[in-house]
This record gives sequence, structure tokens and C-alpha cells, in this order.
Amino acid sequence: MPPRQFPTARQLRLGQELKKLRERAGLTAREAGEMIGANQARISNIETGRFGVSAERIRTLAANYGCHDETLIEALIGMTGRQERGWWEKYRGLLPDAMLDLAETEHFARDVQAASVLHIPGVLQTEAHARALFREAVPPLEDADVETRVSFRAMRRQILQHPDPVPFRAVVHEAALRMRFGGLRTSRDQLMHLVEMSERPAVELLVIPFAGGVFAGSGQSVNYFAGPIPQLDTAQLDQSHGPLLVDSADQLAKYRLILDKMKAAALGPQESRDFVYAIAKELEREQT
Repeated sequence: MPPRQFPTARQLRLGQELKKLRERAGLTAREAGEMIGANQARISNIETGRFGVSAERIRTLAANYGCHDETLIEALIGMTGRQERGWWEKYRGLLPDAMLDLAETEHFARDVQAASVLHIPGVLQTEAHARALFREAVPPLEDADVETRVSFRAMRRQILQHPDPVPFRAVVHEAALRMRFGGLRTSRDQLMHLVEMSERPAVELLVIPFAGGVFAGSGQSVNYFAGPIPQLDTAQLDQSHGPLLVDSADQLAKYRLILDKMKAAALGPQESRDFVYAIAKELEREQT
């Protein structure tokens, strides 16, 4: 089978974790290959996600690397064997790979936390709100490209629509709630959508009001995706050029702390829901 031309974020992460195990064992790629009757190129292609790897091969590599952490080994095995194409693959070639990597990481997460100061988290956006945002892209997008992005963002909501949805916790600053993207009606509808979504058992919405003052992570938007074990968690940062995925232990610890501090600065769930509803009613009165 030829090497993959475009490994996904999940395939890359699996390869990176196997490389970490090899390097901790003090083995070169050539030495690791010799232990399984393969060449250096084979190991390199596995570690860059270009070659798939079976559950049996992962167990063999882990044993050769002196890894006896069965929880980690099982988690890595869980990242193999999924040959079906995710819904996001139909957008390949139409959208940047980074957006597809975000959707894939989100899809497989066991728990999602989102914190945003200036924007509503993407999974909680209405189509009209998302459309208004994409129409302001620089450089400008063609109408067809705008609609492709809107449909992609709407598809990401699937994580909340399953019979057993992933727990989703969002911390949103009042600034994001008062941004009038798309005008009064679109903004009001977006806020009411937030209220409705926050009533779902799997969704928790927390609001940091202006009156709360300064808080950790001011200005930073971050999504945090829990893996099957903490070592396989992933954080995603919004950048001007697109989403950036980070997974080093130090970075993960940093963003967990930021999220905890932002949650501590926010109102409680019911108070937050009432806060959002009050702003929506303000906009409704302005419309009349």
C-alpha cells in the first residue's frame, strides 16, 4: 500500500506518540525497524502518519520500547482501525486541511471545553451568524466558498446531536455576546440559540461579564479536547491563518489552567443563561 499523501491530525498524533516512546527508549528509527524486520523508512513513515499501523504492531513496538503502560497502549490502539471516512473528508480540497483536522479532533474528543472572548464558539453558532462572519473574511471569499464554510460549521454540531452527545462546556465573554454580526435580528437569534443550547443536559454555558474585570487568558480563544487519557488531549487556538492544534504537556497544562481560571471568573450556568436572555431581549426591543 502506498504512503498516505495527506495524513490526518489523528494519524499524525498517533505517529508522534509512537516516536516519543521510541526516543524515550533511546532507539534510532533504524534500530527500531530492525527489531520488527523493517527498515528505517518504514518506521519514519509510521511516525509521520504516512503508513497505517495495526493494533498488533503497536503492541510489538510498545514492548520493544519498554512501554508497559497498558492504558496508554490501549488508547493508542483505539486510534487505529477506523477506516471509514469522516464526514469532514467530503470537504477535502475545498477547505484548508487545518479546518478538517479541527473537525476530526472534535469528533473523537471525550469532552470539549471552549473559551472565547470576541466570538461565539463555532459549534454554537447559527448559520446566519457564521455567514456574517465569513462574509467579512480577508481576502474576501466567493459566495460559494462562504456557503461551503457555513455548511461545514453547521456539520460540526453533530457532536451535540448524537443520542449520547459529548459533554460541551463553553465560557463566553460578554463582549462576544454584544457583537452585532449580521445585524440586530441575526444577533438576537444567535443569542436565543445560545439560550436554547444551554438548556441541553450535555451543554454548559458560562458568561464572563464586563463587570468581572480582568481575567486569565484575556483575548485568547481556545478549544480543549479531552482524549481517552490526559496524555492524548489536544488544545486548539484560533490564529489569523486558521486553527492551530497543540499537544505538548506544557502547553496542555497551560490551557487547562487558563480554562479553569476563566470558569472561575464566570457566572454560574443559570445566571449565565439569564444574562444571555436579557441581552437578547434588549435587541428585541431595539427591533420594535
